[in-house]
Amino acid sequence: MNIIGILAYGSLIDDPGQEIQAVIAKRVEGVETPFKVEFARKSRRRDYAPTLVPVEEGGAYVKSVILVLKEHVSEAEAICMLWRRETNQVGSQRTYKPSANPGPNTVIIDRLENFQGIGVVFYTKISANIDNPTPKKLAELAIQSARAKAGAEGRDGISYLISAKRNGIMTPLMSEYEKEILRRTGTQSLEEALKFLRADSD
Repeated sequence: MNIIGILAYGSLIDDPGQEIQAVIAKRVEGVETPFKVEFARKSRRRDYAPTLVPVEEGGAYVKSVILVLKEHVSEAEAICMLWRRETNQVGSQRTYKPSANPGPNTVIIDRLENFQGIGVVFYTKISANIDNPTPKKLAELAIQSARAKAGAEGRDGISYLISAKRNGIMTPLMSEYEKEILRRTGTQSLEEALKFLRADSD
């Protein structure tokens, strides 16, 4: 039987969602993405916080995790679970249908064959929508999201950045992006910045 995995390189590492979490057999840590990623997409579901997406220009190959699934999970099931997680439809039983003409907000599930010794590994692709991302632009978006509903739910850009750092992810923009958040908030750490912004928005 072909071993199936899901490549996690963003929030999926810590939060795969209930459906995927229930069928993870093991986690393969310290795997590098075979494509470059950067904070190049603002997510509407996160009040437009910057998130990591594959990029053609800039970015870096970053640390990721392969979530190896239990043997009974089929490719079709894995694809649909990943798509539902990425489109905030976990538990809906809706199925993934590839688009012939994907738009800028279309979630695409792509595959890698025989990646890191695993038969097939699925991953998410969605277009960048931040033109020429800069640390200043990213910090502005992250701070706005932290002050919004996403901040109260822990789905804001600063929480996302904290998680990326904790998982050893590093992109060309990350260091200056973090420094800009601290500069704008007058704080010494991202955790302190987040606390300050949440108090400021109450």
